[in-house]
Amino acid sequence: MNAPLTTKFYRPQYDRSFSFASKLLRVNWLFVLACCALAGIGYAALYSAAGGHGQPYATPQIERFFASLLLMIAIAMIDIRIIAKCAWPLYGLGIVLLIAVWKFGHVGLGAKRWLDVGGVHVQPSELMKLFLALALASWFQRATHERVGNPLFLIPPVLAILVPAALILKEPNLGTAVITMAIGGSVLLGAGVRWWKFAIVIALVAIIAPYAYSHLHGYQKERILTFLHPGRDPLGAGYNIIQSKIALGSGGMWGQGFLHGTQNQLNFLPEKQTDFVFTIIAEEFGFAGSIVLLGVLFSMVMMAIYTALRCRHQFGRLAALGIATNLFLYCFVNLAMVMGLIPVGGVPLPLVSYGGSALTAVMLGFGVLMSIHVHRDVEFAVSEE
Repeated sequence: MNAPLTTKFYRPQYDRSFSFASKLLRVNWLFVLACCALAGIGYAALYSAAGGHGQPYATPQIERFFASLLLMIAIAMIDIRIIAKCAWPLYGLGIVLLIAVWKFGHVGLGAKRWLDVGGVHVQPSELMKLFLALALASWFQRATHERVGNPLFLIPPVLAILVPAALILKEPNLGTAVITMAIGGSVLLGAGVRWWKFAIVIALVAIIAPYAYSHLHGYQKERILTFLHPGRDPLGAGYNIIQSKIALGSGGMWGQGFLHGTQNQLNFLPEKQTDFVFTIIAEEFGFAGSIVLLGVLFSMVMMAIYTALRCRHQFGRLAALGIATNLFLYCFVNLAMVMGLIPVGGVPLPLVSYGGSALTAVMLGFGVLMSIHVHRDVEFAVSEE
C-alpha cells in the first residue's frame, strides 16, 4: 500500500493530435458546476454581509470568480506534461515571492503576508501550496520504489517542504504553514514513503512542541488560550468565537431567512466576510443550508480524489492528491475554526470567503486538476537515467 504507483522514469513528450474540442469534452463539467454553485453561495453570503448590497464584497468577488473560471478552463487545455516540466521553475518563483514578502511585504493586521503589485495585494503563500504540490509530484514522478525507500533520496523533497513552510511561518502565518507541510506530507505518503517515517516526524514535533510554543507570537498564544477557555475574555480575545457560536446556533433547522440574520445584520459577527462567512450561511439558512454547502464541498473533494485515482501517470496522481488535500484542509480548518473546535487561524472558506488571492490560487489549482483530468490517459515517454 505504501509502494509508489509507478516504477519508470519519464520525460515529457507532447501529442499534437489531441484537439482543443476533444479536450473541452473531457473536462469534468460536474466539477465546474460545483465551483459555480459554491461561488453562488458565496455571493449570497457576501451580499448579506454588506446588508443587502453588492458592494464592497459580493460584486467584486463574483467578477473575480468568473475571470478565474476562464483562467481555470484555459489551464485545463494545457498539456499536463508541459505543466510537469514547469513544476520546479514555478516552485523557485514561489520561493522568490515569499522572500520578497519577507523583505518588501505589505503589513496587514500585524503580519507581512501580501505583496503590493500595482495596487493589488497578492498573497504568495497561497500560490506556494500549489507550486509545492507540483514540484513534489515532479520529483516522485521519476522515482522507483527502491529510491523512495532511500532516506537520502527524501532529503531534497523534505527540504522543499520545510523551506517555504519556514518562510510562511516568518510572516507570521502559522495556519498556512501547517497546511503547506500537510500538503507536502500527503504527496510523500502517496508516493510510497513508509508510515514509520511519518511517525518519527510526529514524535519529534510532539517533543519540540513546548519549546515551539514559547517562541510563538503573543497573538498566537492568545488564540490557543482563547480556544481552551473562550470565556476568559468574552469582550476581547474570546469575542469572535463566542459570537460565531451564537450565530451558528441561532439559525436552527431552517434559518432566520436571507438578510434576516440578527448576528449578521446587527454586525455582531467578526470578520463575517472572510474567516467567519460560514456563520452567515448557518444563521440565515440554518442547518439545512449548511448541509447543502457541506455537500458541495464534500463532492468537490471526492471528485478531486477521483481524478487522482483515475490518472494513469504518477505526476497527475500525486499533484491531484496535493490539490485535493489543500481543498480539504481549507474546508476543515475554516469550519472547525468557526465552530470552536480548533484555534482561530485566519484560513478562508474556498470560493465563499471574500478575498482575491485565495480565490485566484484555488482556481489555479482547480485548473491544474482539470488538466490532469483531461490528460489522465497521456503517457510520459521513458527516458534513460
